[in-house]
Amino acid sequence: MKKSLEEKIEKDLELIQRGTVEIISLEELREKIKNFYEKGIPLKVKAGFDPSAPDIHLGHTVLLRKMRMFQDLGHTVYFLIGDFTARIGDPSGRSTTRRPLTHEEVKKNVLTYEKQIYKILDKEKTKIVYNSSWYGKMKFEEILDLASHYTVARLLERDDFLKRYKENKPITLLEFLYPLMQGYDSVVLDADIELGGTDQKFNLLVGRELMRDYGKAPQVIITLPLLEGTDGKEKMSKSLNNYIGIDEAPEAMFGKIMSIPDEIMPKYYELLTNLPLDILKNKHPREAKFNLAEEIVRQYYGEEKAKKTGQEFERVFKEKEVPENIIEFKLSPSELKERRIWIVKLMRLLNFASSNAEARRLIEQGGVTLDGEKITDPNLEVEIKKPLILKVGKFKFAKILLKD
Repeated sequence: MKKSLEEKIEKDLELIQRGTVEIISLEELREKIKNFYEKGIPLKVKAGFDPSAPDIHLGHTVLLRKMRMFQDLGHTVYFLIGDFTARIGDPSGRSTTRRPLTHEEVKKNVLTYEKQIYKILDKEKTKIVYNSSWYGKMKFEEILDLASHYTVARLLERDDFLKRYKENKPITLLEFLYPLMQGYDSVVLDADIELGGTDQKFNLLVGRELMRDYGKAPQVIITLPLLEGTDGKEKMSKSLNNYIGIDEAPEAMFGKIMSIPDEIMPKYYELLTNLPLDILKNKHPREAKFNLAEEIVRQYYGEEKAKKTGQEFERVFKEKEVPENIIEFKLSPSELKERRIWIVKLMRLLNFASSNAEARRLIEQGGVTLDGEKITDPNLEVEIKKPLILKVGKFKFAKILLKD
């Protein structure tokens, strides 16, 4: 019987360790899992999300998938929405102070989060909590008490703070409070485990120390890698336009995954799927990437949609055809001058470019075609006489029509 319990614990630890960077400490985690099996009390697994942007992308799902894994092992996850701390802004990895979000911005983003997370998490085993529910009630003397638990010297050990301090860049007192507030969240929730990206390690360690100070067993911290975006270089981020949103159309999701550099594909396999990594050994990179795209679309849209999206991708990009579900964009006469429209303006109207500069760059790089012909002149005035097919990059198509 004892051996059977040890085998269960080791099997759980093997699952938990997949895709993790660091566990502090493994022995404490082993003891917590053992306690779970002996007493039947699920562990409280916490991960915090600041609703600083409305969309959840695949980078966020690295944490969400690990949370789901804990749920499948029988534990309860606390999806902590930092609706109060979002109004400060996490300074992790920042060289400048973040712009504080308004209450209205936070509220709007929170609603989107709640809609999207159950694509991954088990609703029955998820507790959504808001840190405004305790910070909104704290008295100033309680804040002073919290601040007394950490020194400025310790906070300046943090790389991003130290760098800004040496460069004489401002650090607000609010930013100094952020790690303490994130740590105090763990005290309030009495967390057994906290998950976070590698850039969160300092904040997670603060949580361990505060829990000790408040007479609680310190949480185990588990750090996970930061997922690079479609450029293969920078952390996935909407602001860098290198993200893949989990609410995106399956065709866009599939196409973006097919565009990632080959060298980061193993990381996507490890962090975003349950597929065995050894399947990469005997596959051509394009085939492996196709399987990856199909698997991720399947997770969010089901088997049938994944297969259909894969077939459509092959038809469009291998056979050079136009997508079946191409969007139609009707131009009104008021948007035209003598039945003509500037190509850059057209791309902006379609949201195929976020700025005139980006539109010009895409044209100059040869990424724009009109009815199959490459556009090279960013000053082109497009004449709308008949329906035209505009293609920007590999994945954006639109049929341009004139309103009656």
